[in-house]
Amino acid sequence: MSTTQPLVLAAELAAAWSDIQAYHQDLPDLASPEALIGESSSACGARLGFERLLHEAAHGLAAARDIRDTSRAGRYHNRRFLLLASELGLAHPVEPHASSGFSQVTMLKETRERYAETIERLDRALGAHQEAVAGEGASRAFRGPAARHGSSGGGVRVKAVCGCGRNVRVVPSVLAQASIVCGACQQPFKIA
Repeated sequence: MSTTQPLVLAAELAAAWSDIQAYHQDLPDLASPEALIGESSSACGARLGFERLLHEAAHGLAAARDIRDTSRAGRYHNRRFLLLASELGLAHPVEPHASSGFSQVTMLKETRERYAETIERLDRALGAHQEAVAGEGASRAFRGPAARHGSSGGGVRVKAVCGCGRNVRVVPSVLAQASIVCGACQQPFKIA
């Protein structure tokens, strides 16, 4: 895979996040779009895309507002998460899932219309990234609780650092699949 592919996708993720921030001023900056690229599974959504980014933005708002929006090591999404997700234009099921709560949010039509250009840009970048990964013979896919009955299944995350000292928490098997490159110093994250 081309080393520019993750950089382009990380830049598009950061740009999409900025587009969300334009409507939600208290949303903090996205610390590491690279971590989203390498994550193979999450309780936060079935695949990497704009809907997933909005889901992560709900967690970002929770952090900025000091709201506890999950329990069970981040797997169970509670009603406070629901309120934040609704604020971002996400709909939710009436009843919570037994193990992941209200994690399975979906974009409302109005939200899809508001961010149409952003979604299109991000989808193009994701498509190019997936083609590059498929060209390498890799068979990776972003799966979520819908595919695995609510289990986050991500394993224990460890601290990985880059050349400039930034750090991310990542499952070691994710780093084994491909490097995650720091957007600031362009160096790969390595387990500390």
